[in-house]
Amino acid sequence: MSAPGNETDDDQVPAWARRTAGESRWAATAAIVGILVVQFYLPAQFTAGPRWVVPGIGLLLLIVLMIGNPVRLDRDEIRLRRFSLLLMALLGFAMVWSVAHLVRALIDGTVSDNAAGLLTSGGAVWLTNVLVFALWYWDFDRGGPAARARARKPYPDFLWVQMQNPDLTDPEWEPQFPDYLYLSFTNATAFSPTDVMPMSRWAKTLMMVQSAISLITVSLVIARAVNVLK
Repeated sequence: MSAPGNETDDDQVPAWARRTAGESRWAATAAIVGILVVQFYLPAQFTAGPRWVVPGIGLLLLIVLMIGNPVRLDRDEIRLRRFSLLLMALLGFAMVWSVAHLVRALIDGTVSDNAAGLLTSGGAVWLTNVLVFALWYWDFDRGGPAARARARKPYPDFLWVQMQNPDLTDPEWEPQFPDYLYLSFTNATAFSPTDVMPMSRWAKTLMMVQSAISLITVSLVIARAVNVLK
């Protein structure tokens, strides 16, 4: 607690830089469920093993995490962190598998010649790319949502506009999953940072990889669909 008369109390520190109650888990949970649903309905040639494997394992890991943090993400425990990283790895593996097999099918011509089906599958894989990278940014920035709630790491991995303009920002603002979803979507469409700057090397690397995946996926799917329509 600050001493009487000390002006550097918590009320003058922005929420992103101090301890808070923790972020609600429901937006990120909805994104995870969305990825698992997309994986279940993707064509078999774009899924790793039987269509139920990734959704089934992902759902079990998600349930464990929801038991540990049922409403707010404020328990910064090693056990929960390991389950979270395992879930992120599973979703990333499924996304990379889908992208790799979609690209291979587009190159060797084994993908469906139905333009609507091709665009649907390509769009689903692209959407998975956006959601998975949003979750990665969200789960790795400053050690994850629980670590951010405890202000365990002072230096941000992403520099948000609100951090650069504190006088124009609600002092209670802190990055939450919708902000990382916005970051992922703009990076996947503009193929470069927009108004959110990566500060750490891992953040720059992930954004570079996402842009490359998005560019390859979009260009090949559109090229193939145009060729089919001709």
